Amino acid sequence: MTDFNPNETVKAAGGGAAMRKVFVKTYGCQMNVYDSQRMSDALSGEGFVPTETIEDADLVLLNTCHIREKAAEKIYSELGRIRDMKAERAERGLGTQVAVAGCVAQAEGQEIIDRASVVDLVIGPQTYHRLPHALKRVEAGEKVVEIDYAVEDKFEALPNAPKKAIANRGVTAFLTVQEGCDKFCTFCVVPYTRGAEVSRSFLQILGEAKRLVDAGVREITLLGQNVNAWDGEDEAGQPIGLGGLLHRLAAIAGLKRLRYTTSHPRDMDDELIAAHRDLPQLMPYLHLPVQSGSDSILKAMNRRHTGEQYLRLLDRIRAARPDIALSGDFIVGFPGESDADFEDTMRMVETVGYASAFSFKYSPRPGTPGAEMDGHVSEAVKDERLQRLQALLRRQQVSFAEGLVGELLDVLIEKPGRHAGQLVGRSPYLQPVVLPETAGAIGDVIPATIHSAVANSLVAVGALMPDLNAAPRPSPVARTLA
Repeated sequence: MTDFNPNETVKAAGGGAAMRKVFVKTYGCQMNVYDSQRMSDALSGEGFVPTETIEDADLVLLNTCHIREKAAEKIYSELGRIRDMKAERAERGLGTQVAVAGCVAQAEGQEIIDRASVVDLVIGPQTYHRLPHALKRVEAGEKVVEIDYAVEDKFEALPNAPKKAIANRGVTAFLTVQEGCDKFCTFCVVPYTRGAEVSRSFLQILGEAKRLVDAGVREITLLGQNVNAWDGEDEAGQPIGLGGLLHRLAAIAGLKRLRYTTSHPRDMDDELIAAHRDLPQLMPYLHLPVQSGSDSILKAMNRRHTGEQYLRLLDRIRAARPDIALSGDFIVGFPGESDADFEDTMRMVETVGYASAFSFKYSPRPGTPGAEMDGHVSEAVKDERLQRLQALLRRQQVSFAEGLVGELLDVLIEKPGRHAGQLVGRSPYLQPVVLPETAGAIGDVIPATIHSAVANSLVAVGALMPDLNAAPRPSPVARTLA
């Protein structure tokens, strides 16, 4: 699953009857953001209310990611700071529970408690619906490790988010439809931390999507470690894939936009490609990782497709949706990667022309086949290759953005801008767009002519130019529900 943001994000639970405070820190991918929201919803029913100040928290919950190198060590460093904070609160007679959730929790298990005694609870991504019960065990004096794969359906067990809590999160939302991966790429820990591919039921997804839209959400991004592997049965019991699911969701009144991430090229079927052609709600932006342009490296990665097959797939997608923009993932310095292999990747990028991409140096993940391979590439070579690749990708991103100047784009208004007189929306291609405050209301999709491209955002005609050095304004509640 691709890191959606290199920075760590802070989320907090909402609602609740008693005044216990929870601080939730989320690392990594979009699915972790969604998981944090669902855990927060479950905690609100147990009387927890949000805080963005960790020193005020009765419960600190770290929702962790294991994709990047040294992910676990970063968590242990954070736990050291939390230990000091917990001790200071104890001196004031205040108790603090500490929980580690997510993929590091799944991978490390009991070792987390053994190494960091400050931790009271370790809970994996397949068992976070058990969080309230696990916390009761902690309150009874236990140290709890909950990382077994649940036999029950965790999504059925989780409470629905309150309407006001959904509204407070804004007009865009994530919705997990699929978890796990069966592809076993040799660099990836996901099959070991998230398990085998599992699809949520169609009716569960449809029900959650309707609740989101009823609370004011206008754009939904479907999530999965391999989201286009989703399959299920529709209302009539007929088998459908992700393309069919998108058609059903597009029929929800009030839902203006759909996206999905992250995809595998081998699961991009005709029905899904046709959905890009036929559904105006499905945004013309596709994240489709290839990882390398070299066939020998793709084989070593166990990607089970060639570079040429990937390019021909893109031809079919572009034929169906000519205005589609592409995003990708790339790993440089995989074991055995030669200079020629890396040049194949550079040629791939030049051929495709990406609007956006994530690129990383290969880092061995314990327990994966790649970590045991011969031919590991030196850090100096990986650094040089990554710099060259990122420079090319950046040039392509800038070129794509500048190519939108003068174009009329539909923009979803999401929130106030950094300054008075500004709004910020999102283009069909996921770029922030600065708009004049007269453009419309939050939640509207409005046509906007692009005046200029600056840094990582677009500026619409009539908008105040953004101050890139300004501190962000606090985000107010998107709307108040009766």
